[in-house]
Amino acid sequence: MSVLFFKRFLKRPFQIASIVPSSQALVERVASKIDFKRARVIAEYGPGEGVHSRALAQRMGPDAQLLLFELDPAFSRDLARQFAGDRRVRVINANAMTIRSELIQRGIVQCDYIISGIPFSILEKEKKRNLLQQTHEALAPGGAFIIYQVTNELRQHATDFASAASEYFLQNIPPMFITVFRKAAVANGNGAVDSAARLSSNYAQ
Repeated sequence: MSVLFFKRFLKRPFQIASIVPSSQALVERVASKIDFKRARVIAEYGPGEGVHSRALAQRMGPDAQLLLFELDPAFSRDLARQFAGDRRVRVINANAMTIRSELIQRGIVQCDYIISGIPFSILEKEKKRNLLQQTHEALAPGGAFIIYQVTNELRQHATDFASAASEYFLQNIPPMFITVFRKAAVANGNGAVDSAARLSSNYAQ
């Protein structure tokens, strides 16, 4: 555990939620949920010291983009330093609720994947559902919202998503529920899912 992570936890324990960063095993399992050959735009909520962010950047393609929404200013500065030489990564020191306006500013229509480790369980119900709505709208058809949380209570609130698949991952302190919420895909004229539709829609024409 880094000194910075521990200091920020002591200062903002409810915002950071865990006293230790994600284990390497958890990072690998979360990354395994992403098809990096198809991912053009990935966003991450609450990256902290960047354990998942580094794994995402290592795996994604040269033309992909990674948007890191980090509310804590110290973590934001550290992330900006870490990724200073990587043009694919943008650190955004703002609430994840601003995701749609941030996408518009960058000429991006929607994300293929959104990753989150922020503690949804401590958010008020209205804020929780508002963020879920913003997240759903920010995802391209067929896109996925991937979360890792101590509890699995978010499933009862994420009613806009077409499907949800969870697993309880023990190789982390504390153990985490990893859940993949999938947005409904676009159907083509034959009624089949057009997987290319969301990939071509990521960038404004």
